[in-house]
Order: sequence, then C-alpha cells, then structure tokens
Amino acid sequence: METGIKISQNKIRSMKSIFLISAGEAGLGKSTLVNSLFLTDLYKERKLLNAEERIKQTVEITKRTVDIEEKGVKLKLTIVDTPGVGDAVNNTQCWRPVTDYIDQQFEQYFRDESGLNRKNIQDNRVHCCLYFISPFGQGLRPIDVEFMKAIQDKANVVPVIAKADCLTPLEIKKLKERVREEIDKYGIKIYQFPDCDSDEDEESKQQDRELKESIPFAVIGGNTVIEVRGQRVRGRLYPWGVVEVENPSHCDFVKLRNMLIRTHMHDLKDTTNDLHYENYRAQAIQNMTRSARGNTRPSFYSWRTKTIKVNQEKHGAHFRRATKRLPYCPQSPGSGDFSPSESDVV
Repeated sequence: METGIKISQNKIRSMKSIFLISAGEAGLGKSTLVNSLFLTDLYKERKLLNAEERIKQTVEITKRTVDIEEKGVKLKLTIVDTPGVGDAVNNTQCWRPVTDYIDQQFEQYFRDESGLNRKNIQDNRVHCCLYFISPFGQGLRPIDVEFMKAIQDKANVVPVIAKADCLTPLEIKKLKERVREEIDKYGIKIYQFPDCDSDEDEESKQQDRELKESIPFAVIGGNTVIEVRGQRVRGRLYPWGVVEVENPSHCDFVKLRNMLIRTHMHDLKDTTNDLHYENYRAQAIQNMTRSARGNTRPSFYSWRTKTIKVNQEKHGAHFRRATKRLPYCPQSPGSGDFSPSESDVV
C-alpha cells in the first residue's frame, strides 16, 4: 500500500528520492522510528496481530511512499517494511522474501536500462537497509548474523540498536563494542562511510570520526511532544525523567537522520549503483551468456526479444525505412567476405 501526495511525473523526476528497507524482529519500534525520522505516520492503518497470528505469520513485504520536505528540498521517500522477520517458530531462510524483493528491483531496473526508452527509468532499487538489533540481548543473535550476511552484497546494511532508552550509557557503549566485534568476527559487510577528504577542516573530520564511531546507531523513536525547560521537544516521559529523541547526548537519532537524508544520501545511492547493482548486472549478463551457449534462453532474453518485436510492429514503417539504409550483414562467419554494393551505401 502506498501513501503520500500524488504529484506529476515530471515533478517526481525533479525530486530527490531514497528507497529504504527496515528489517528486524517485531517489537523493536521499527515503525515508530521510521515515523520519527521523517515526521510522518506511515503505519496508521496497520493491524496489530495477536500471539497466535504472529506465530503463523510469514515475512511480508509492504511498501509505502511519502513526499517530505527537508529545508526546502523535496524528498520522495519509499519505505519497505518486513514484518515477521524472526517471529516464526521456524525461521529458516526468513530473509528470502527480502533478498528476492531486492533482486526484483535490480531486474526491473536492468530491463528498463536495456530497453528502448531509457530516459524515464524509475529507480526503485533499495539504497539502504536499516537492520534493527534488540537491546535486550548480549549482541547479535544467530538470525541477525545470517540475515545481514544474506543481504550484505545486495544492499547497504546499516545496523541500528533499537529502544536505546532501555539501556544506560555504559550498557550502550558495551553493546556497541560487542556488536562491532561480532560484525568483524563473522565477516559481515555493513555500509562503509567514505573517508573525509584531506582538505576538509578539522571540524568536519571530527564529525566524520564521531559518525563512524556511532555504528551501530543507538536510537529512540517517538513523536510525543513534551515541554522540557520551557521548550517543546519530542521524547518519552518516564517517572524518573525525560528522554529526548533529538538530543545527541541521549541517542544517535540525529546522526542517523542526517546520514540518511543529508550527508550520505548520495553516497548510499552511488554505492547501490556502482557496487551492488553492478554486481547483479555482471552476474545477469554472465547468466545470459551461459544460457545462450547452452541453447536455452532465459526469461530476460525472451522478454527482450518480445519487446523488440512489439516495437517493430508498432513502428513498422520506421524500422523498414531504417533497415533499407543498413548494409547487408552475413549471418555466419562462413558466408564469405562482405563488400557492400553501391545501392547499400547511402
């Protein structure tokens, strides 16, 4: 289901856009954090499942789109939610719906890129996967490791510690260190922030170091407005005090938000295109070549042939005129040398 203001296609193409996936077990506040990050309510129509339904449920893909504005710049945000990850009794390959979805977006982009109308390609490739880690464990669960390893070569994985207000600052520090150690231990490839340019000022370099040290981001979500010291802030009110969502000394919410839609949005998209998509594209071309050698045509080859045929029928006169202007090409290497006649040369 998609939500958001409908606008013209020309306006959409002129807008910045980003495509995110949120993944992790239920109850970690994924929906709340997404709503907090982008000041919207994307999940108001979601049905809450009871215990029996949660046991039986499978991983489902739901897509929602909303148009937001950030300091005068309009942004088209698409969020793909994956409820059900790790909630079933049998979680064998519960990441498959997610990896299949990412591959489907790559395949569609590959088809559009290989088509005749390449000017108006809609980019629905996943630019970032926010993977939520439980604050109640001692680090990564086996399913966390397997899930991130399954998508690490398909999307930019950004690990997030959910509900950081459940932990003390010391506990957050220890959990971050433990998660980073396990990421290295299991060879999980998460999104790597680009190094700061050498000519940047010292303040920018310090911000870059702090951002890298924040991984995994410890975040708190909430859109409740509370008055603190005469100021209205978003946060959570407890008997012992107030946790401010946008207070950098309380959590990494601001760092994560700035990273996603300000400082690193273009790098996330570039890495998706230059690394993850290019890997998929190279593999797809290799598979097509192998299939051609084995005299079996893959689905994409059949689709491509059908597309060309439809366009030829649609623009038959144009293709016939263009064909007459082309020299004759031999069908096989053994058909002899080609010497165009005067009628073949225009």
